[in-house]
Amino acid sequence: MKKIIATILVFACIIVAGIFFIRFNKQETDVTKTKTKVGFLLNGKVDDHSWGESHYNGMKISAEELNLDVVYKEAVPEDERCVATIEELIEYGCKIIICDSFGYGEWELECAKKHPDIYFYHATGVEESDNLSTYFGRIYQMRYLSGIVAGMQTETNEIGYVAAFPIAEVNRGINAFTLGVRLVNPDAKVYVKWSNSWTGEEENAAATKELLEEHNIDVLAMHSDAMSPMEIADKNGIWIIGYNVDNSNRFPDTYLTAPVWNWEKFYEPRILECLQGKFQGIHYWEGIESGVVDLAPLTSNVKPGIAEKVEEERLRLMSETFDVFYGPITDNEGNVRIKSGQSMTDENMLNNFFWYVEGVVADEAE
Repeated sequence: MKKIIATILVFACIIVAGIFFIRFNKQETDVTKTKTKVGFLLNGKVDDHSWGESHYNGMKISAEELNLDVVYKEAVPEDERCVATIEELIEYGCKIIICDSFGYGEWELECAKKHPDIYFYHATGVEESDNLSTYFGRIYQMRYLSGIVAGMQTETNEIGYVAAFPIAEVNRGINAFTLGVRLVNPDAKVYVKWSNSWTGEEENAAATKELLEEHNIDVLAMHSDAMSPMEIADKNGIWIIGYNVDNSNRFPDTYLTAPVWNWEKFYEPRILECLQGKFQGIHYWEGIESGVVDLAPLTSNVKPGIAEKVEEERLRLMSETFDVFYGPITDNEGNVRIKSGQSMTDENMLNNFFWYVEGVVADEAE
């Protein structure tokens, strides 16, 4: 009888402890009961089928999970004029401000210093403070995988690449893509044209047309947020490797894949930290293991055998015993940049990437 009573007491204690834990945990996380206002500045549009839409899709999921009222400001100029937009959002009651482009950095930092009680996030930024975090994803890992697709798909060994600006972020992507291409096809070259615009359709269209006129391009990749490169490639029967979101439904006959974003994987945990008072003013650079970066499903246009090679390299990246910029790596002028057994540091990848790997043929930047 005593054993039965003791057993009952043990179970009772477990139940009480469980109830206490649930209540404590609820107290910790029940910060979503009240709706929180979030202000979001975009350099493009929420329905641009590209960079802006990738953030909108991620925030939509996060808003539903965390009871957020997200106010979007589209096509905000990346200069001092963005300050007025940020101030407007704060006046409206936004407790969190997010800016989606590098060009907002100086002005967002200025606003963060002025409003220490507001949390700020800056995509692709480089400067943090007590209430400002910068963030990005290791999308270069996905560009590496998409380069494998391009290298095995091409018949001409001339691959085109439309790029916005010769900054470290874009150069990193070009180089990772080319390393993927050359892994499976050492004879292929990647020809780069600069559009000097993230979102300008005309500028990106002009760069695409020049590539097609000057080279025998049969696969086109891109690092800009415009749709015109894909539209032109599709009209000319050229294989497409997109960016930001999966646009395979828009180009069913020519689309191969794309490096894409799952921003909810970043926004949900970070915004929850804000609501819990656990914000950290640091730089986040999320990799393949986080789920923030991904490769869109390969379409039926992809040649047999490519999926298996991509999966092999994906598993290598997931193992965290390998990354894209592990040596030996030679630049396009014949210099050994990363020796065997060495790797490129995050600092250099983020801020000092101003050279190109073997196989890249890039126009002079204007």
